[in-house]
This record gives sequence, C-alpha cells and structure tokens, in this order.
Amino acid sequence: MTKIHRGNVLITGAAKRIGRVIALELARAGWNIAVHYRRSEQQAEDLVCELESYGVRGVGLAADLANEAEVGQLFANAGKALGPITCLINNASIFEEDTATTATRRSWDRHMNVNLRAPFVLSQCLVNGLPEGQSGVIINIIDQRVWNPTPEFTSYTLSKMGLWSATQVLAQSYAPHVRVNAIGPGPTLQSVHQSADDFTAEVDALPLQRGVSPEDISRGVVFILESPTMTGQMIALDSGQHLGWRAKQKDSK
Repeated sequence: MTKIHRGNVLITGAAKRIGRVIALELARAGWNIAVHYRRSEQQAEDLVCELESYGVRGVGLAADLANEAEVGQLFANAGKALGPITCLINNASIFEEDTATTATRRSWDRHMNVNLRAPFVLSQCLVNGLPEGQSGVIINIIDQRVWNPTPEFTSYTLSKMGLWSATQVLAQSYAPHVRVNAIGPGPTLQSVHQSADDFTAEVDALPLQRGVSPEDISRGVVFILESPTMTGQMIALDSGQHLGWRAKQKDSK
C-alpha cells in the first residue's frame, strides 16, 4: 500500500458488514480507529481486538445516531480515547422500506436523523475539533441511487440524496483544510429486504454482471485518502448500476 497520512479515524457502523472491512483496511495502513456501533457490542469488541493485532489502537463506542446528544458525545469520546480525529467515515445508515404514499413522519425522521443529520453533526465536530494546521478528510458512504433514483425506499433515497448534496456543499465550506468526498456503492451484500435469488438477479442485471465486494469499497476509501486534490466528488462503485440501462433491479445495500 502506498503512503497514507495516518491519524485517528471514526467510522460509524463499523462493527460489521462494509464498515468492518473498511476498519480492517485502515488498520493495516496504520490508522487508529474508533469503531462506532449501536447494538453490535460483541462484534465491535472482537473487531477492536483484531485491529489492535496490526499494532494500532482501537476503541468500540456505542451511540444511537438518531439521538443528537449521543452523536456529539460519540465524537467527544472518540477524541478522548484516541486523540484528535482527523478522518471521519460516515458509513452507518438505516434502510427501511417505504414509498411516497406510505412514508410516515417516523420513517422520515429516522432516515433523516441517522442518514443525514448525524453525518452533518459529526462533520461539524471534526472541523471544529481539528488541531490548528492539521488537515482532515470526511468520506460519506452514500448509494449509487442518488444518480439513479427510483420511487422505492423513498425516505432512505431522499436522505441519501441529501447527504450527496451535503458532500458537495461541505466540500466548499470546509476547504482548504478538510476534503469531503463520497462513495456510492451498488449491490454489495444481500439486504434484509431480499432473498438470495433476488440478490443474484440484481447482480445479473448490472452492466458488468458482477457484484461489488466490501473490499472494493475499502479500496475506494484508501484511494480518496491518497488523493489530496479530490474533494466534492462521489465514486460510484456499483458495476454500472447508476447507468440504469438494464431491467429495473430489486433493491439491496
């Protein structure tokens, strides 16, 4: 692996799935890692042990990202455990089914609070807590559907489209000291809303006819960290799903 500016990173939703793979990738590169989780305490503890085997420091931190007080405390606790946080990866999200007809205030608020408000607040925390003269990086894990919207999963989609807009606005607001970018995954892991057959059919309908691996996403994170002139961008790692030229796909994350 080529050189990365190593420091302390907070990764939300890092105890399992894509977040876990990102954490391991960055630990191998020498980053100290704050592993955020909501309920997956044992998985977080196991991951911290694995991270520390690479000679870095790790800490597991619980927080409900729907609770703004806990969001601010999460960042403060990460800084207390590791030192100043110079990289933030907003990976955690909720992905619940609703439509423009069935969406409720509860479903709207849950998606907006976790998928948009929490990343925004954490981004403010990073910028406000950055030591003088230090640069920072924010990476938002979004979704390719912000370039290929569909009417399904309405509250989720709107929250992710908001986060994509925030990525561009914050990239301008926080320059030149903090870069803000995003990754838009396509079908990576089977979601709770899919059967195995549904997931296979979705992958088969992709232009490249191959699924995205969590390692594809973690390598994208490394690429962004290694690209000091990149800001306000999203990399769609989705086997071309955002092009939308094949048959309509079922949804996954």
